[in-house]
Amino acid sequence: MNKKLNYKLCITILLLLLIAFAISSMLIGRYSLSAQDSFKILMSKMGISNINKTWTDLQESVITTIRMPRVLTAIFVGAGLSVAGASFQGIFHNPLVSPDILGVSASAGFGAALGIIIGSQTSSLVSILAFTFGIVGVGSAYFLSRVHKTTPTVMMVLSGVVVSSLANAGISILKYFADPLEQLPAITFWLMGSLDSVRLKEALIAIPVISICLTILFLLGFRIDLLSMGENEAKSLGVRPERLKALVIITSTLISAISVYICGTIGWIGLIIPHVSRMLVGPSYRKLLPTAALLGGMFLLFIDDLVRTISESSLPLSIVISLVGAPFFAALLRKTKGEWI
Repeated sequence: MNKKLNYKLCITILLLLLIAFAISSMLIGRYSLSAQDSFKILMSKMGISNINKTWTDLQESVITTIRMPRVLTAIFVGAGLSVAGASFQGIFHNPLVSPDILGVSASAGFGAALGIIIGSQTSSLVSILAFTFGIVGVGSAYFLSRVHKTTPTVMMVLSGVVVSSLANAGISILKYFADPLEQLPAITFWLMGSLDSVRLKEALIAIPVISICLTILFLLGFRIDLLSMGENEAKSLGVRPERLKALVIITSTLISAISVYICGTIGWIGLIIPHVSRMLVGPSYRKLLPTAALLGGMFLLFIDDLVRTISESSLPLSIVISLVGAPFFAALLRKTKGEWI
């Protein structure tokens, strides 16, 4: 596609679609709620006092403590993973890079499995260890790749492979020794990703962290554009490649780690959405990152709505994302022959 959409028009359309998706998502669930009551509850929570109360306390609790946190978390996690994936593709100069390239997902998965083995599968220990090990894993990959105060791209990728392999081996060992009746199913289900357990507390943790990281990455868009021209050219234009790489890795890792902390491992989004965004607005990261954020938030929200609709027990997100994402990505490859990359 040589002709790209007008950037402002594209952002406006995506923003309106995202708002429409968010509003409709409030109506999806086992507990039936009318659109009118849902709207009134939201308006009352926004401080509008002249609304006649026609809803019950239970209905208000469903909206404010279950559905709204879940919808907002899905939007921010999807946006964060998409922007993290696009940023990694920029600094690694590789269109097949995703946010877990440095081992954050595998390391966080090991932390979660360890938490389930030594604690309770419903304990906050699982989430805390997942977040901690995710950060430690990426830190290990980054410092392992340091060569003479530089971090060559190939070394970072290979270091990520090493960390991921070790973490996956650790997960396999923990699965082997896990209780097959309780712990093993809990580990397997957690690694597949889900938003079922997200409540207001989790949303208040995830949204501020992801928002700050997204803001930083948006501001770095111009510098990532310069870096994509080559490190020597970027240096001549005032960019410090090593400092930029470190900052992008730190912020993207925080996004990935907090996402795993909240809802488990979720793949494909950080790989697919940046490519779709690139098709819409072109390769400039100043335009690409905001577009990826809106598309990613809308995509994960759609997938979450889909799993809540087709299954009473909510299928794990990674299953549905893979079933939808892999064929879609294959179709893009065949149709465009990679011309958007």
